[in-house]
Amino acid sequence: MRTLLCNSFNHRYALSIRLLALLFFVQSVAMACTTEQPQDEYQPPVTREPGDTTGIRNTRRAPATVDFMGNPFIASVAQSNSLSAYFDKIQDDFWVEADAIENRHRREVTDTIYTIRFGDSMLEFYAPTQSGKLLLQVADIRNNSMVLRNNLRVGMPQEELTGKLKAQNVILQQSPEKIVASTKDGAPVTLYFFLKNGKVSRILYEGYVD
Repeated sequence: MRTLLCNSFNHRYALSIRLLALLFFVQSVAMACTTEQPQDEYQPPVTREPGDTTGIRNTRRAPATVDFMGNPFIASVAQSNSLSAYFDKIQDDFWVEADAIENRHRREVTDTIYTIRFGDSMLEFYAPTQSGKLLLQVADIRNNSMVLRNNLRVGMPQEELTGKLKAQNVILQQSPEKIVASTKDGAPVTLYFFLKNGKVSRILYEGYVD
């Protein structure tokens, strides 16, 4: 009888141990399943450092037009860099002179001065070789064979001239002999309208070229 009790006790003890081990195993597996993330679960987007957009901000479209004091003859930037655009505006015979000059900043570079002459009038341009631009630096108009923007011209009445200039962003100075328009900001540019008998007798433009 003692032997049977001992065997029964040992059997129950061993069974308890097995049950505890099984419970421990099941609990471990359950915890592993709850803590492990599935492979296809949604992952939040990765935060990226913003890139340098300085180049994008500074890459702006060049203006398509020139302000009045920048070029009182032609408004379009593209056309203002072509001599033929000025040829088309001259209602008279003309000729062109081209003179090579030393670049103002680099002696090894040669630039060009173009001068268009028609009668007693003239247009002078500075053409830097490296930029490919055509920069108006002097204009002296003594007849009505070339008209400026806004129909400004030799022979127009003083009152009409004053009214058109007041619509521009310029500083005006007036005297009985001339009306002077100059830039408010930026490079110093001056446009002289000489008067005779209440009408414009001559137009002189002095631009700024660096």
